[in-house]
Amino acid sequence: MTAAGAAGSPAGWAAGLSRWTAGARRVAVLTGAGISTDSGISDFRGPSGLWTQDPAAEKMSTYQVYVSDPAVRLRSWQARLSHPIWTAEPNPAHLALARLTRSPVGTTVITQNIDGLHQRAGTPAGCVLELHGTMYQVVCVGCGRRSEMAGALARVRAGEADPSCTGCGGILKSATVMFGQQLDATVLARAIAAAEAADLFLAIGSTLIVEPAASLCAVAVRAGARLIIINRDPTPYDKLATAVISEPIGEVVPELVDQLLAVRRELGQAAGEEPRLADPAS
Repeated sequence: MTAAGAAGSPAGWAAGLSRWTAGARRVAVLTGAGISTDSGISDFRGPSGLWTQDPAAEKMSTYQVYVSDPAVRLRSWQARLSHPIWTAEPNPAHLALARLTRSPVGTTVITQNIDGLHQRAGTPAGCVLELHGTMYQVVCVGCGRRSEMAGALARVRAGEADPSCTGCGGILKSATVMFGQQLDATVLARAIAAAEAADLFLAIGSTLIVEPAASLCAVAVRAGARLIIINRDPTPYDKLATAVISEPIGEVVPELVDQLLAVRRELGQAAGEEPRLADPAS
């Protein structure tokens, strides 16, 4: 393992990128809350994280507590109204990954985030697997009916403190996976398949303590992929990694993507491929 960030030398990790990314034709990327902090969305367990500063807030993400405690639901709806997701913009790391997904490098973004910033950055929806769901929809815990979050929030603003399902009267929640709920089996299966098929697996901004998402690192390594972890703090999977980089995500990810694309262009030219025109949105 190369703990480049721990050595405190940006030049060290930058020099290693060409070696760590060499020959990568299929890339799987797991992103956690840390990739969105530069967009103004707090992480959960960091020094300034939401649950670190307010441990009681974790109850709003616990399914049994949410469905059984009306007071928690009232607080949850107020928190949704003012959530920074609605005003957040994609940051350089999101934009860099979007460039990668639009390139000839086969790339799947597997995200633990519910903020939709990968899609807003330009990553095609078909290249994003939202393991923990999305904040942009609500779902009824009774009948399973889905609708847009915007409509539910409009009802809250109009005076409904805890809006119910318009179909069956059941409890509404965000279409996210709370503690105590199972991940969507189809989404998880696609994520496992992407990890198994990858030459290179990037874990970005994740503590890698929430399962089964974190175990995708081990799935990829067992299948022969190189694992690069980019995260401020140590993770349980650091020992499996080819490289661990603790420098700022917004600096590392764009440079890593640039390196991957440069290598891919060289391979394409060597194989006689026509140069690919740059995407005008990149």
